[in-house]
Amino acid sequence: MSTPEVISTITALQHRLGQARGRSALVGGDTRIVLVPTMGALHAGHLALVRRARALGDIVVVSIFVNPLQFGAGEDLERYPRTLDADLATLADENVSVVFAPTASEMYPDSANGTRVTAGPIGSAYEGAARPGHFDGMLTVVAKLLGIVAPDTAVFGQKDGQQVFLVQSMVADLNLRTAIEVVETVREPSGLALSSRNRYLDDAQNTAAQALFAGLRAAVQAALAGPAAALAAAHARIAAQPLVKLDYLVIVHPQTFVPVDDAYRGPARMLVAARVGTTRLIDNVPLALG
Repeated sequence: MSTPEVISTITALQHRLGQARGRSALVGGDTRIVLVPTMGALHAGHLALVRRARALGDIVVVSIFVNPLQFGAGEDLERYPRTLDADLATLADENVSVVFAPTASEMYPDSANGTRVTAGPIGSAYEGAARPGHFDGMLTVVAKLLGIVAPDTAVFGQKDGQQVFLVQSMVADLNLRTAIEVVETVREPSGLALSSRNRYLDDAQNTAAQALFAGLRAAVQAALAGPAAALAAAHARIAAQPLVKLDYLVIVHPQTFVPVDDAYRGPARMLVAARVGTTRLIDNVPLALG
C-alpha cells in the first residue's frame, strides 16, 4: 500500500508525466497514461473507474478538483464535500500513480476572461435546463484536463449519462486523441446509483430515492411495448413515492440524445432526475424498445 504522489500544479504534473514517457521511450516502450477525472469525495463508484483505468494503462492519474464552473447560482459549491485526505487513503490500495489536485486559480488563472467550451443544444436540455451553464463548465474543465495530462484514455461513469454523451461528442467534434472509456453505473444494494450526494439523504429519503431505480427497472420491463408504455411504467413507480419530486423523465436516442417519438423502435436510454428533500439525484438505463 502506497499513498499516491500528490501534484498541485500543471507544470509539475506535465514534468512528471513527461519524465515517465521519456524513460519508457529510451527503452523502446510506450507508457500508456489513463485519466480519471473526479471532484473528490470518492466512493465505490469512483473506485470502479480507477480499477478500469488500472487495467487500461501504466500510469493512472486521478484528478480531484471541485470545478467552480459547474456550479450555478444557489447550487452547492461551498457545501460540496472536500475530503482530500480521506480520498488519498482510499486510493492508497488502488495503485494510483498520481493525484492531480489543483486550486481554482491554478486551473483558471484568468477566471473572468478565460476561454470556455460550449456544450451546444443538448447541453441546455435535461440537466442543462435545470442547471444553466453546468455542462459548459464541465466540458471546459475536461478539455483542460485532457490538454494538461494528454492521456491515452479517460474513464467516466455511465451514471452521468448526459455528461458522458457530451464528453464523447466534444472529443469527436474537436478531433481529440484521447479515447473515452465508460464504466457502467455502480449501485447500492437497493439499486440506488452511488453518488457523492447520497450522503445528504436521511434514512427516509434514502428509502424514497430507491423509487428512481424501481421506475427505471419498470421501464426496462415495459420497453417491448414501446416508449409510451415504458414512460408510463416508470412514472407509476416513481409517483408512488411522495418524497420524490420528479424533474424530468425522458427517453432519448443514444446517438443524438434527442427524445424519441412513440413510433421509435430500437436502442434508447431513459434519463431521470428528481429531488429528494434538498438533494438532486440523477440516473439512467438503456432500453431496447420493441
